[in-house]
Amino acid sequence: MPGEPVVKRLGLVEYESTWRAMQNFTAERTAATADEFWLLQHPPIFTLGMAGKREHLLADIGIPIVGIDRGGQVTYHGPGQIVIYLLLDLKRLGYGIKALVSHIEQAIIDLLSENGITAERRSGAPGVYVAGAKIAALGLRVKNGCTYHGLSLNVDMDLTPYQAINPCGYAGMAVTQMRALAEGAHLNVIAEDLLMHLRRQIYANPIPPGGAPQV
Repeated sequence: MPGEPVVKRLGLVEYESTWRAMQNFTAERTAATADEFWLLQHPPIFTLGMAGKREHLLADIGIPIVGIDRGGQVTYHGPGQIVIYLLLDLKRLGYGIKALVSHIEQAIIDLLSENGITAERRSGAPGVYVAGAKIAALGLRVKNGCTYHGLSLNVDMDLTPYQAINPCGYAGMAVTQMRALAEGAHLNVIAEDLLMHLRRQIYANPIPPGGAPQV
């Protein structure tokens, strides 16, 4: 299996410049370029995927909206939410996007379990859910066999902006966060633990091609 990814801890960074940096990194990488995990937070922003429908934006609450090149519908990013962008060479890893999605979801499920939270997948709706409420969102783009964008996990944030959208295109979908479900959910500790679980899932436990569950 490939070596460990480079981890970049970027802090609180603007969305659009980070997105452009991911695109540039992916366009310029070669077969020898190490994978990277970018750990960060964003100021408040709504992002709308390539197939995103404006009808899922229910109200203008003054938060910027940007249309981007990942899959999925509309989601929200804001302080107190862990975002990890996964800049991976799938060809080198030896499995496809369905397997990667499964690994990401399992990493989040395992992290939450360690914190006393029982979470699950939802058929046909990538992400991680607790009692039907979404706690983590996934959105990826694959270009030339390499991924960018990634995941977001709600930890300790203002959830109010979600009321202005249909999260991930689902009307009435509830959202939740770790603060409401577990005591002592410290953002920095959770972030480092999630990085560990992602490394373990993506690099140590490969799913063979065709062996991933449907998502």
